[in-house]
Amino acid sequence: MACRSAAIDPSVLAEEIVRLLGQRAPGASICPSDVARSVGDASWRALMDDVRAAAGALADDGTIVVTQGQRVVDITAARGPVRLRRGPAWSVL
Repeated sequence: MACRSAAIDPSVLAEEIVRLLGQRAPGASICPSDVARSVGDASWRALMDDVRAAAGALADDGTIVVTQGQRVVDITAARGPVRLRRGPAWSVL
């Protein structure tokens, strides 16, 4: 999925998180930068705050969990690298 727009709809980011996790093994994780690179262009870094916000919304409803190491964390409070994993309410859309 490639989108070259400067502003990307949060639902597109959420769908991409789900799509990428759906391609991984059930226990695997992805990095938020994987999502930003997938939907962005050379300026994918500018999307990182938006990707983290979309991940936060998916974590709020249990679709995913956000981890640092083996610990589940709140992405809004997490500092540094995080990983995204399937959550207890996971279902492929």
